[in-house]
Amino acid sequence: MEKKKLYYMDCHVAGRMYHDADEVWDKLKIGTKLHLVREADNRYDPEAIAIVYRDEGPQEDMEYLGHHDNPLMYQECLENNEDCEEYLIGYVPRCHNTQLSGFFDMGWGDIFECRICKIDPEAHPEQQLRVTIKIKRNPRADI
Repeated sequence: MEKKKLYYMDCHVAGRMYHDADEVWDKLKIGTKLHLVREADNRYDPEAIAIVYRDEGPQEDMEYLGHHDNPLMYQECLENNEDCEEYLIGYVPRCHNTQLSGFFDMGWGDIFECRICKIDPEAHPEQQLRVTIKIKRNPRADI
């Protein structure tokens, strides 16, 4: 059986307390899909990779829970999702972003999937969220 995703790395979310995580804290769960966004013009780190939550309504959880296998249910979620708000949760830590930013700069940023793997509200804000980043399988590899 072929793997659909390949583990790349885990890391905490850097700068969590300085951005929008508190605004969407109740929506962040283990398994929540986040998005990686390259910020080449970031004044603090030229190799910055932002970690963003997109409030896409029920589509997020539907896809994660496997409901995308039900085309009617999944399509309904997509059709009702006209507006999408983005929230900056934080960043991939500087010590982990050099190689990752290289992939983005070479046009390969869309191969990555980022999901929350740990939430610890009692920890120091810099350690409250951990994410797992995986490489998605290229559908053309199955041809």
